[in-house]
Amino acid sequence: MPKLNVNGKMLDYQADEGTPLLWVLREQLGLTGTKYGCGVAACGSCTVHIDGVAVRACVMPASAMKPTQKITTIEGLSNDGSHPIQRAWQALDVPQCGFCQSGMIMAATALIKDKPNPTDKDIDEAMTNICRCGTYNRVRSAIHVAAREMAAAKSGSKAKTIGEIGKTTLNIDHTTGGKA
Repeated sequence: MPKLNVNGKMLDYQADEGTPLLWVLREQLGLTGTKYGCGVAACGSCTVHIDGVAVRACVMPASAMKPTQKITTIEGLSNDGSHPIQRAWQALDVPQCGFCQSGMIMAATALIKDKPNPTDKDIDEAMTNICRCGTYNRVRSAIHVAAREMAAAKSGSKAKTIGEIGKTTLNIDHTTGGKA
């Protein structure tokens, strides 16, 4: 029986050769945080990490995965929502309908791993996920907040509470799309 290394656990699955990883995660492994949006890797709702790299799971055949490859889903990012990206998302009230958010969070986490201090341009280039609610300005702000918090934690500074993050960083111009 084939195996997948998902969120630190070796899990068995059964699927036809071309079954996308997304469907194995959702239907067989019960990890429904990874969403189906378009099925053609355009929207990003299905984004997971494979060995730390953001990958669209709707077009990745599960059979192409090796048991040595580490798959991380939104459920594996943190067990209590304490990852800095998740904290920033909450503090800045990023989601509206929330459907795309797990994919957005996974893409943002991979971005900060590769670029710990991303510029607006870096964020715009990396965040190709589609949000029907249009919360892009809040996404950008949350990525900057999380990057600052992660840098502070690395340097030994005390992390801010969610309330402190929200009070000191939310300054988004909704009418002109200005930067936070």
